[in-house]
Amino acid sequence: MPKRALIVIDIQNDYFPGGRWTLSGMDAAADNAARLLAAARESGDLVVHVRHEFPTSEAPFFAPGTAGAQIHPKVQNLKEEPVVLKHQINSFRDTELKAILDRHDVKEVVICGAMSHMCVDAATRAANDFGYACTVVHDACASHDLEFNGVTIPAAQVHAAYMSALKFGYATSVSTEEFLGGS
Repeated sequence: MPKRALIVIDIQNDYFPGGRWTLSGMDAAADNAARLLAAARESGDLVVHVRHEFPTSEAPFFAPGTAGAQIHPKVQNLKEEPVVLKHQINSFRDTELKAILDRHDVKEVVICGAMSHMCVDAATRAANDFGYACTVVHDACASHDLEFNGVTIPAAQVHAAYMSALKFGYATSVSTEEFLGGS
Protein backbone atom coordinates (compact mmCIF):
# COMPACT_ATOMS: atom_id res chain seq x y z
CA MET A 1 0.00 0.00 0.00
CA PRO A 2 1.42 3.40 -0.93
CA LYS A 3 2.53 5.65 1.92
CA ARG A 4 -0.23 8.15 2.72
CA ALA A 5 -0.29 11.58 4.34
CA LEU A 6 -3.15 13.65 5.69
CA ILE A 7 -2.71 17.34 4.93
CA VAL A 8 -4.82 19.59 7.17
CA ILE A 9 -4.94 23.03 5.53
CA ASP A 10 -5.63 26.29 7.36
CA ILE A 11 -8.09 25.14 10.00
CA GLN A 12 -7.31 28.25 12.01
CA ASN A 13 -9.20 30.32 14.55
CA ASP A 14 -10.05 33.25 12.27
CA TYR A 15 -12.26 30.99 10.14
CA PHE A 16 -14.56 30.10 13.06
CA PRO A 17 -17.51 32.09 14.45
CA GLY A 18 -16.10 35.14 16.22
CA GLY A 19 -13.00 35.13 14.00
CA ARG A 20 -12.03 37.75 11.44
CA TRP A 21 -13.18 35.74 8.36
CA THR A 22 -15.88 33.26 9.36
CA LEU A 23 -16.53 30.48 6.88
CA SER A 24 -19.83 28.74 6.27
CA GLY A 25 -19.85 25.31 7.90
CA MET A 26 -16.42 25.62 9.47
CA ASP A 27 -17.37 23.91 12.74
CA ALA A 28 -18.77 20.85 10.94
CA ALA A 29 -15.78 20.71 8.59
CA ALA A 30 -13.37 20.88 11.52
CA ASP A 31 -15.27 18.13 13.34
CA ASN A 32 -14.86 15.91 10.29
CA ALA A 33 -11.20 16.89 9.95
CA ALA A 34 -10.70 15.91 13.60
CA ARG A 35 -12.11 12.46 12.80
CA LEU A 36 -9.72 12.16 9.84
CA LEU A 37 -6.86 13.28 12.06
CA ALA A 38 -7.66 10.63 14.69
CA ALA A 39 -7.84 7.92 12.03
CA ALA A 40 -4.57 9.01 10.40
CA ARG A 41 -2.79 8.98 13.74
CA GLU A 42 -4.21 5.54 14.56
CA SER A 43 -3.13 4.07 11.21
CA GLY A 44 0.34 5.61 11.34
CA ASP A 45 -0.14 7.90 8.34
CA LEU A 46 1.98 11.01 8.19
CA VAL A 47 0.04 14.09 9.33
CA VAL A 48 1.07 17.52 8.08
CA HIS A 49 -0.63 20.70 9.26
CA VAL A 50 -0.53 23.81 7.11
CA ARG A 51 -0.92 27.20 8.74
CA HIS A 52 -1.34 30.42 6.77
CA GLU A 53 -0.08 33.80 7.90
CA PHE A 54 -0.15 36.92 5.84
CA PRO A 55 3.12 38.85 5.84
CA THR A 56 1.77 42.02 7.48
CA SER A 57 -0.43 42.94 10.43
CA GLU A 58 -2.77 44.81 8.05
CA ALA A 59 -4.07 41.47 6.75
CA PRO A 60 -7.84 40.95 6.79
CA PHE A 61 -7.30 37.70 8.75
CA PHE A 62 -4.41 35.40 9.75
CA ALA A 63 -2.30 38.38 10.81
CA PRO A 64 1.12 37.38 12.14
CA GLY A 65 1.29 36.70 15.85
CA THR A 66 -2.49 36.79 16.41
CA ALA A 67 -4.66 34.15 18.05
CA GLY A 68 -6.72 34.08 14.84
CA ALA A 69 -3.73 32.76 12.91
CA GLN A 70 -3.25 29.79 15.24
CA ILE A 71 -4.41 26.25 14.49
CA HIS A 72 -7.87 25.64 15.94
CA PRO A 73 -7.98 23.35 19.01
CA LYS A 74 -10.22 20.82 17.21
CA VAL A 75 -7.28 19.82 14.98
CA GLN A 76 -4.30 20.89 17.07
CA ASN A 77 -1.06 19.31 15.95
CA LEU A 78 0.90 16.96 18.14
CA LYS A 79 4.47 17.99 18.90
CA GLU A 80 5.93 15.48 16.43
CA GLU A 81 3.61 16.48 13.56
CA PRO A 82 5.09 19.01 11.16
CA VAL A 83 3.42 22.40 10.78
CA VAL A 84 4.14 24.08 7.46
CA LEU A 85 3.92 27.88 7.63
CA LYS A 86 2.86 29.42 4.34
CA HIS A 87 2.38 32.96 3.08
CA GLN A 88 0.79 32.04 -0.25
CA ILE A 89 -2.46 30.37 -1.29
CA ASN A 90 -0.72 27.20 -2.52
CA SER A 91 0.62 25.14 0.39
CA PHE A 92 3.53 23.95 -1.76
CA ARG A 93 4.71 27.39 -2.86
CA ASP A 94 7.81 28.58 -1.01
CA THR A 95 7.33 25.95 1.73
CA GLU A 96 8.86 22.65 2.78
CA LEU A 97 5.66 20.66 2.17
CA LYS A 98 6.89 18.70 -0.85
CA ALA A 99 10.23 17.97 0.84
CA ILE A 100 8.41 16.62 3.92
CA LEU A 101 6.19 14.37 1.78
CA ASP A 102 9.12 13.15 -0.29
CA ARG A 103 11.31 12.53 2.77
CA HIS A 104 8.56 10.20 4.06
CA ASP A 105 8.13 8.56 0.63
CA VAL A 106 4.49 9.66 0.45
CA LYS A 107 2.64 8.67 -2.71
CA GLU A 108 -0.95 9.49 -1.71
CA VAL A 109 -2.30 12.63 -0.02
CA VAL A 110 -5.63 13.14 1.72
CA ILE A 111 -6.58 16.80 1.86
CA CYS A 112 -9.02 18.67 4.08
CA GLY A 113 -9.37 22.20 5.37
CA ALA A 114 -10.12 25.68 4.15
CA MET A 115 -10.97 27.44 2.00
CA SER A 116 -12.38 25.04 -0.57
CA HIS A 117 -12.11 27.57 -3.38
CA MET A 118 -8.62 28.80 -2.55
CA CYS A 119 -6.06 26.87 -0.53
CA VAL A 120 -7.68 23.43 -0.78
CA ASP A 121 -8.08 23.87 -4.52
CA ALA A 122 -4.52 25.14 -5.04
CA ALA A 123 -2.90 22.44 -2.90
CA THR A 124 -4.88 19.65 -4.55
CA ARG A 125 -4.00 20.78 -8.05
CA ALA A 126 -0.33 21.20 -7.13
CA ALA A 127 -0.20 17.81 -5.40
CA ASN A 128 -1.69 16.19 -8.48
CA ASP A 129 0.81 18.00 -10.70
CA PHE A 130 3.62 16.68 -8.50
CA GLY A 131 2.34 13.14 -9.08
CA TYR A 132 0.66 12.39 -5.76
CA ALA A 133 -2.61 10.45 -5.80
CA CYS A 134 -5.08 12.89 -4.25
CA THR A 135 -8.23 12.47 -2.20
CA VAL A 136 -10.22 15.48 -1.02
CA VAL A 137 -12.61 14.82 1.84
CA HIS A 138 -15.30 17.28 0.81
CA ASP A 139 -17.25 17.53 4.06
CA ALA A 140 -14.02 18.26 5.95
CA CYS A 141 -13.61 21.45 3.90
CA ALA A 142 -15.35 24.82 4.18
CA SER A 143 -15.83 27.89 2.03
CA HIS A 144 -17.17 31.43 1.99
CA ASP A 145 -19.79 33.29 -0.02
CA LEU A 146 -18.23 34.89 -3.07
CA GLU A 147 -19.26 37.87 -5.17
CA PHE A 148 -18.78 38.26 -8.88
CA ASN A 149 -20.09 41.09 -11.01
CA GLY A 150 -22.74 42.03 -8.47
CA VAL A 151 -23.91 38.45 -7.95
CA THR A 152 -23.46 36.71 -4.60
CA ILE A 153 -22.65 33.04 -4.86
CA PRO A 154 -23.58 31.17 -1.65
CA ALA A 155 -20.78 29.24 0.04
CA ALA A 156 -22.53 25.89 -0.54
CA GLN A 157 -22.53 26.52 -4.29
CA VAL A 158 -18.94 27.76 -4.26
CA HIS A 159 -17.90 24.63 -2.37
CA ALA A 160 -19.85 22.31 -4.68
CA ALA A 161 -18.39 23.91 -7.81
CA TYR A 162 -14.82 23.56 -6.59
CA MET A 163 -15.26 20.02 -5.30
CA SER A 164 -16.83 19.09 -8.64
CA ALA A 165 -13.92 20.58 -10.57
CA LEU A 166 -11.34 18.82 -8.40
CA LYS A 167 -13.17 15.51 -8.71
CA PHE A 168 -13.39 15.92 -12.48
CA GLY A 169 -9.66 15.99 -13.07
CA TYR A 170 -7.47 16.20 -9.98
CA ALA A 171 -8.67 14.04 -7.10
CA THR A 172 -11.03 11.51 -5.73
CA SER A 173 -13.65 13.29 -3.63
CA VAL A 174 -15.36 11.46 -0.79
CA SER A 175 -17.22 12.21 2.43
CA THR A 176 -15.67 11.58 5.82
CA GLU A 177 -17.91 8.54 6.27
CA GLU A 178 -16.88 7.12 2.89
CA PHE A 179 -13.21 7.72 3.61
CA LEU A 180 -13.24 6.24 7.10
CA GLY A 181 -15.30 3.27 5.96
CA GLY A 182 -12.77 2.52 3.24
CA SER A 183 -9.48 3.31 4.96
